[in-house]
Amino acid sequence: MTKKVVLLDYGSGNIRSGERALQRVGADVTVTSDFDQACNADGLLVPGVGAFEACMTGLTAVRGDVAVDRRLSGGRPVLGICVGMQILFARGIEHGVETDGCDQWPGTVERLQPEEAQPVPHMGWNTVDVPSGSTLFDGIEKDRFYFVHSYGVRRWELVDTRESVSPLVTWTTYGGDRFVAAVENGPLTATQFHPEKSGDAGATLLENWVRSL
Repeated sequence: MTKKVVLLDYGSGNIRSGERALQRVGADVTVTSDFDQACNADGLLVPGVGAFEACMTGLTAVRGDVAVDRRLSGGRPVLGICVGMQILFARGIEHGVETDGCDQWPGTVERLQPEEAQPVPHMGWNTVDVPSGSTLFDGIEKDRFYFVHSYGVRRWELVDTRESVSPLVTWTTYGGDRFVAAVENGPLTATQFHPEKSGDAGATLLENWVRSL
């Protein structure tokens, strides 16, 4: 059965490239800001580019934060991409301004601090360190993905002994600075990189996610 995926349109993100990428891996994609459709689809993809604060403003304007929370409360899958991943964390700090995120995970999105005089933003292809047991990266032999960002989660702060299964956190480094590249946490999944721009590896990752819905 074809899986129905809502790509949340809240004024931020590579909507069309994400839509095409999902369609190529067999999903029935609807691009919308409609709250009910976002809550009821088989899967919800939350994109995001630009500033953390602007993305949160757009997300809350369409009640996207509520839709994410409602879906997760019912065990229904959500995938965040780039800033769509960042806003799932507790807070973001940009230019000294702190903005509350969706707080699905504790942690702070902050400016990258490469040690080797590498330029920021981090833009281009990078390898990632995938933990064993990953479903999202299953079958991906070449683990290079496309990143475009200046901020990231540099410390993983989730400590919850109530969790029967710990989140799977994929890391990467840029100029010696280590940050989160992806998270698999039950129905909530996210990537800092852009799978829709990451060639065959990105397509396989999206196919894995759609298959899991």
